[in-house]
Amino acid sequence: MKCFILLALMQLLPCAAPGRILLQRSSTGIDNGLVLVSDGVRETASWGFIMKPNSETGLQRLLSSSSCDETYGFMPCTTTIVGNIFLLAAYGYLMFKAATLITSGCEHLLVVTGPGIIGGLFLPILGAFPDALLIAVSGLSGSTTTAQSQVLIGMGLLAGSTVMLLTALWGACTIVGKCDLSPENAAIDGQDTKGFSLSGSGITTDKATTKAAQIMVVSLIPFIIVEIPQVIDSSSAKRIGVLVGCIAAIICLLSYCIYQVLQPWIQKRRVAYAKQKHIISAIMKNMHLKGWGRLLREDGQPDLDVLKSVFEKLDDDNDGYLTKHELRGLLYGLDLQGQESSTADAVNKVMAEFDSSRDDKLSLDEFNVGMSSWLKIATSTVGHPRPNNYSKKFMSDFHLKTKEELEALQNDNEEEVAEVDNPYKVYLKAVMLMLGGAILAGIFADPLVDAVDNFSDATSIPSFFISFIIMPFATNSSEGVSALIFASRKKKRTASLTYSEIYGAVTMNNTLCLGVFLAIIYIRGLDWDFSAEVLVIVLVVLVMGLLSSFRTTFPLWMSSIAFIFYPLTLAIVYVLDYVLGWS
Repeated sequence: MKCFILLALMQLLPCAAPGRILLQRSSTGIDNGLVLVSDGVRETASWGFIMKPNSETGLQRLLSSSSCDETYGFMPCTTTIVGNIFLLAAYGYLMFKAATLITSGCEHLLVVTGPGIIGGLFLPILGAFPDALLIAVSGLSGSTTTAQSQVLIGMGLLAGSTVMLLTALWGACTIVGKCDLSPENAAIDGQDTKGFSLSGSGITTDKATTKAAQIMVVSLIPFIIVEIPQVIDSSSAKRIGVLVGCIAAIICLLSYCIYQVLQPWIQKRRVAYAKQKHIISAIMKNMHLKGWGRLLREDGQPDLDVLKSVFEKLDDDNDGYLTKHELRGLLYGLDLQGQESSTADAVNKVMAEFDSSRDDKLSLDEFNVGMSSWLKIATSTVGHPRPNNYSKKFMSDFHLKTKEELEALQNDNEEEVAEVDNPYKVYLKAVMLMLGGAILAGIFADPLVDAVDNFSDATSIPSFFISFIIMPFATNSSEGVSALIFASRKKKRTASLTYSEIYGAVTMNNTLCLGVFLAIIYIRGLDWDFSAEVLVIVLVVLVMGLLSSFRTTFPLWMSSIAFIFYPLTLAIVYVLDYVLGWS
């Protein structure tokens, strides 16, 4: 519904069209100003809405408009700054929804199929589909001259997405997921008492996460191949380098997908998160059905009074602590639909997740922190509950969205995919979600690229920088929010999954997205002139990848390295391209 409303508003946006303007002349016959808009007069000019006759002011650039080409012949377009800001927000939101639908469909399909060919080969490609589509569109539109200009937008998205994931998101996940570091330099799950101690707090990942980082570094090979011919002043050598780099990117992509099929530990981690989300929804719905109260206030924050009341109901001996036996009341009546996981197993998992003091019992504070974390996952899954629909919609929506996911909690040593009720219904839902997202992305990718190009013309800001900063938020926002929420659970396991997902997304950028970009460059006969942009990608991936390849603990101070890289990469591109004249 929101998408349809947004489309209606976009159709109401005034599109640029030339008009006839009465020119007021002095006695000498020289134009000295513009007064009225008229029709049928002797002399006309296609000026904008507000302008000076001799020079263009900042306000004029903000609101003035000339003609523009409508995408598909009917999609709104404008050359004004304000209009293009609106279109960037509108088209960006629709691409965000497309990416969200595809991601949700992939999660549903992965839960049913589990690790295997579908999960290892097709789902990674579908996850990177919005980025790859935007990159392809940037080089396919219009004439060769237009494509050469707009392809810079595709490079901006490719570089911006990689840099954002490894800098802003990486650093933010380190901050929200930090725990106290032990004397052995390992993060203590759930314990965060040292505040923002730069060396006393941080995160710890497992050994498997270092493999994901190493794979990410190896995926830089196509970038290096395509840049080697740049030292030779030969257009034919550069064209061959683009072709060889494209082939290398495709080979790296297929190798990565086959690796996931044969060694499906990355997929297993995704399945583990799906399992955990559904058991959370089942427990919370069980609490609601027992009439224990409304867990969220109208502002979306946990209701601590209600949580205290729940805690007191479970605390049979009134000693101020919940034991495993008392926690069974939280799961009593919970239907695990015949899965092997028993109530005792679920109780052990809840205790392990909530018990930050490791004394095998829960205090009220530990219970509140654990439940608040669960509520964040619920609200991020279904959105903020409406005040009047909490009881009927919120918990049921959260449970329904995870009903098809596995309900068994992940075993620490073995992660198996269990059967799901009515798998054909889940297959159909997954396909419809992915198909809907793909169609939405296909429709609005080209208009978004045109809006970036028009905004660049209106502001005189190079399109690379606009694409670098804005477009990754359209395609990676849902993954970013999910990563931050998951990292905030302050566990080694969740931190490992979070960073593995980040490294996996960058690997897809370096293989699939780069392969598409190089294919467009080669097929359209465009010039490869992106040495500065490639340099920042290689620099960020090498530094962050090597940093993550040979260590598993990251103190908080390392997040500053990640954050500094983001503005530094923009400065490097600006200096190399616009000061030193690399391109």
